[in-house]
Amino acid sequence: MMLSASSTLRIARSALPKANRLVSISKRTMAGSAVVNPPANTYASGPPSVFDKIVKITIIDPSGARRVIPAVVGQTLYQACDINGVDLGPSSCGPPQQKIRSDTWTEPLYGEGATSGFDHVLLQAHGGACKGLALVEPPSSNEIKSLSQYWDEDEIFPESRLASQVEINDKMDGLVVYVPDRIVDDIP
Repeated sequence: MMLSASSTLRIARSALPKANRLVSISKRTMAGSAVVNPPANTYASGPPSVFDKIVKITIIDPSGARRVIPAVVGQTLYQACDINGVDLGPSSCGPPQQKIRSDTWTEPLYGEGATSGFDHVLLQAHGGACKGLALVEPPSSNEIKSLSQYWDEDEIFPESRLASQVEINDKMDGLVVYVPDRIVDDIP
């Protein structure tokens, strides 16, 4: 049985009021049901925004030039620098070996950890304004070993970290990152 274009249009038109009735019924049903609103103090400063997940980090290169970059919470410092065009050299590549979840629980993530020490940075809270530095996990033994293999003793400080092993958190707004002179990494 073959339908003409006009009969197909008639069938579509006849089905249209039913669809509209269903939509209006569903609107009435939804409007009549109890809607649970969040407490008024949930969003004290307004609704959540994507900007709640972005922090500003100041990068100071070896020449002393400053650059403020945005970083997304949850990514590594190396990823934030790479996305914003800050060259830190080759990444240490390996995902973290473990994640400290609480005082009593450290989750093994089975990553290989740091594999090189090229992306060495110095983390500093500018005037104590950055509370997120205290939330950064301490360096793993693998990261400390990589730093000591690639850098001299007088170039490693208590603030020394590998950028690929530092995860950005929401309290790092205002963090200052010093990038030391790079190790020669382009030798064939």
